[in-house]
Amino acid sequence: MRVTQSMLTQNSLRQLSTSYSKMGKLMEQLSTGKKISRPSDDPVVAMKGMYYRTNLTELEQYKRNLSESYAWMENSEAALEHVQSVMHRASELVVQGANGTLSPEDRVAIAKEIEQLKLDFVQVANSQVAGKYIFNGTAVDKPRILDANDPTSVSNENTPFEVEVSRGIKLQSNINSDNVFNQEMMEIWNGIQAAFENDDIAALSTLKERFDKSADLISAERSELGARYNRLEMIDDRIGYQEVIATRILSDNEDADIEKVITDLTSQESVHRASLGVSARVIQPSLLDFLR
Repeated sequence: MRVTQSMLTQNSLRQLSTSYSKMGKLMEQLSTGKKISRPSDDPVVAMKGMYYRTNLTELEQYKRNLSESYAWMENSEAALEHVQSVMHRASELVVQGANGTLSPEDRVAIAKEIEQLKLDFVQVANSQVAGKYIFNGTAVDKPRILDANDPTSVSNENTPFEVEVSRGIKLQSNINSDNVFNQEMMEIWNGIQAAFENDDIAALSTLKERFDKSADLISAERSELGARYNRLEMIDDRIGYQEVIATRILSDNEDADIEKVITDLTSQESVHRASLGVSARVIQPSLLDFLR
């Protein structure tokens, strides 16, 4: 095959163009820190990157769900602790009121404190987190108790409020409000208040027994909540570990080896300079250059 000057020139220019492309790609990797900047650079890396990013996004969403569950459970725990304190104080007042040495006026004074404790109990029952009522099942837009003086105004909504905290795993974030903020509990509160106001010592004994049983249910509910909180923490630890692994895998797939890129770029620059020198000798002046 006859080799012409034109062929040598075109070949040299094509090789120089290829060298420029290689240098441009290496410089782009160095500036971005990524192996690829577009899917066409390496479709396999791009497809794997999409899968890894989807997995990482999913884990981030689970972490947000975990935060919501933490908020519900921690506020529920604080509320139950407060309710137990309120009921403990009310129990002390009932025992004190059953003492025959107290006058009717003394019991009326105790009735006023019982009323305040009852109102505090109702306030806790209508606790909110981020604008949502946490003790009314999935009816988060409605309060649990509408009227402290009307036990029938207590909602009976008790659907578990479940949050997906991991793939295929949903965890209940609320408590069983029927064991804590129920109609019977409000009947007891109003009954104790009325017994003190009417100086009815006999009624206090019966109400005290019902009151103590309700307190036991609240303790059991608090224990159950604690067990679910412990499980939530274990899931949180696992999600955190999975996030670290997913981030590392994504980095291994997409991040460029900077040391290698710098070495390759230095080597390619040397090759490119040599190519320029050779091309300058290959591309000789033609006859037309002399005729100009």
